Amino acid sequence: MLKFENVSKRYEETGEVLTNVSFHLEHGEIAFLTGHSGAGKSTLLKLIGVMERCTRGHIWLDGENLCTAKQRHLPFIRRKMGFIYQDYKLLQDRTVFDNVALPLVIAGFAHHEILRKVRAALEKVSLAGKEKKYPYALSGGEQQRVGIARAIVNRPPIIIADEPTGNLDPDLALEIMNLFVSFQQVGVTVLIATHDISLITKMNHRVLKLNQGQLVFG
Repeated sequence: MLKFENVSKRYEETGEVLTNVSFHLEHGEIAFLTGHSGAGKSTLLKLIGVMERCTRGHIWLDGENLCTAKQRHLPFIRRKMGFIYQDYKLLQDRTVFDNVALPLVIAGFAHHEILRKVRAALEKVSLAGKEKKYPYALSGGEQQRVGIARAIVNRPPIIIADEPTGNLDPDLALEIMNLFVSFQQVGVTVLIATHDISLITKMNHRVLKLNQGQLVFG
């Protein structure tokens, strides 16, 4: 599903932030990406989302080379990914329904399909019945669940989560992690960047550890 082959990334201002990183995530595999602040986690995630391009090496997603993909093809590639963020990135002036529906609207789905898919996604994250609420009226855990519903609404084969539990207490964090496991159990590949070592230990899944831009474990 996702394969890094000797991937390096260099910026003119800061030098090389990733060096010869190689790993392979299979379909339906869940893994944690960890490392100290500045280790290169955010850069690695940006390379997967093709928000940045690698300097050397190859990144394969579902058989496509992200490092050589044409710019016009990137929107189609990104539809294969669901992104989840620490700060939720929800539109506060739009309802829960509208936030979750946004990827489907952009992709041009028909109204009846949007309705069906959004309701199914909200049910999956235990937010059924809250379609008309606004994000500011929800708890932090509920807002993160809205972000997860938005990420899975189009049923992408891979989910990329960047510190998804960073703003949550330990009990809520574990609930969110168990949601990711439920997606993995139905064949979705999940990569989660996190600093929370205690949570990683509880989950007992594969760990990819970066240290100064190099993969030292995983």
